[in-house]
This record gives sequence, C-alpha cells and structure tokens, in this order.
Amino acid sequence: MFVIDKNLCTDCKDCIDACPCGSITDEDGYCVIDPETCAECGACEDVCENGAVSEQEIPSKQV
Repeated sequence: MFVIDKNLCTDCKDCIDACPCGSITDEDGYCVIDPETCAECGACEDVCENGAVSEQEIPSKQV
C-alpha cells in the first residue's frame, strides 16, 4: 500500500499527474491516495522529488 507523508508533501501534484488509475486527489493542500483504487504500480513514488510517497506493508490480521 502506498501512502503520502503530509509532512513531506509540497502539493506539487506530480503524483496526481503520474497516477494511471486516478487514485490520488488533492485534499486540503496535500495529496492523498485512495487505497481502494490504487493499482500499487509505484508511478507516484517514482515522480515524487520530495520522498513523500512510500510503500508500507499492511499488517495481516491475526485470528
């Protein structure tokens, strides 16, 4: 799952333009990724010059 660190995001919108799925939106001056529509291709991470986009593991649920 890719996430955007609001502390590093400068709202340049490069990730929005790079996202082939349209999964990134601008909300309150920061870019946000919708995990439901994200294809996890990494295009957003590749274009982010600020290092604001990173991939994080989703913790597995223990039963």
